Amino acid sequence: MTEDAENFLFDLLKTPSPTGFEAPGQRKWAGYLRGFADSVESDSYGSAWATVKGNDPDAPTLMLEAHADEIGYMVRHITDDGYLRIDRIGGSDWAAARGRRVTIFSDRGEVLGVIGNTAIHLRNRSGGEKAPEQHELYVDVGAASADEVLEMGIRVGHPAVYTDGPEKFGNNRIVGRALDNRIGGFIIAEVLKGLAASSPRPESTVIALNAVQEEIGGYGARMAAHRLRPDVCVVLDVTHATDSPGIEHDKHGKIKLGGGPSLTHGTVNHPEVVKRLMSVAADAGIPLQHEASSRS
Repeated sequence: MTEDAENFLFDLLKTPSPTGFEAPGQRKWAGYLRGFADSVESDSYGSAWATVKGNDPDAPTLMLEAHADEIGYMVRHITDDGYLRIDRIGGSDWAAARGRRVTIFSDRGEVLGVIGNTAIHLRNRSGGEKAPEQHELYVDVGAASADEVLEMGIRVGHPAVYTDGPEKFGNNRIVGRALDNRIGGFIIAEVLKGLAASSPRPESTVIALNAVQEEIGGYGARMAAHRLRPDVCVVLDVTHATDSPGIEHDKHGKIKLGGGPSLTHGTVNHPEVVKRLMSVAADAGIPLQHEASSRS
């Protein structure tokens, strides 16, 4: 990875963009691609795409898609004594929430908060430890009243994300918030950069789409696909590595972190496109992993 590419990736990872509030990250992504793409555009909801034009106008158009949004939380209620009650944005895990620091994006800028965690000495553990329910969680922003919260610029509907930033660790690894799916947006940008610099240009026109609203149903990609009408689309997203302790391969399949890209086989994936991806990977010596997605 070049220094420029690494800086771009870490810039994306540092920029909070929860679902419905993707604009800051999309500005970073689009700004980077304006340096080499033939065009960069966006729609009214915030999905952004960049295009490298091919040499053959009759060749099929290929779209590479990733999503720009991340999971997070939203302020649902402000209590009289200054605590925030929260809802999830996307699939945030309540079990991982207690004690975590969050950034709330208020009308007056970023506000630090911490998700409350009752001390283990005071919790009722008679039935065993369980994940907290939504109504049991609250965010402490250091306020003593609802009025103090309002003075901070916080209101119902403001989003929040964990404060964790990206860091390198171990053997060529990255840990941090929002790798789902900034890594996909990074990859499609770098692919387009390589195509833009290639000589000759590819026959097909290639579109890189960084879509919004994936974490709540993929609405951004649906709208953009309807507008752009590509002939073929390859979607890049994260998956679950199952090589950590406690995960049963019989239930969840076998996917190894660092073992190569995972290709999904399923009822909605065109078999000829899957075969072509397998063939290209074999010719290029790229190791592939495989997983099934046969859900209705």
